[in-house]
Amino acid sequence: MENMMNLYDNFKWEKYDEYFEGTLRKVLRDENGIKTILLKLPAGFYMAPNSHITVEQHFVLDGEYESRGKIYKKGAYQIFAKGDEQGPYKSDKGALILVIWDPINS
Repeated sequence: MENMMNLYDNFKWEKYDEYFEGTLRKVLRDENGIKTILLKLPAGFYMAPNSHITVEQHFVLDGEYESRGKIYKKGAYQIFAKGDEQGPYKSDKGALILVIWDPINS
């Protein structure tokens, strides 16, 4: 497993077809049910409400997004317990988010 990666370079980005058109992801870790990705939201991003079967964490590294009437700007952090409904999400200008899915019990 590669243990060093530049979060801000242009390498290893891929289309994230399950998300809004133009969304990109960079997989940092994907093993044993634990997944860490960088998610690059394009301007105009939208995602309907959803939930997950794992704990999910968001760290906004750049830009901002809106969820349930609240703006999450650079430096914001959120954590969701498994099964929590989250979203909808939208981003007018785009954002860079570190997302961690962790199968811990919560």
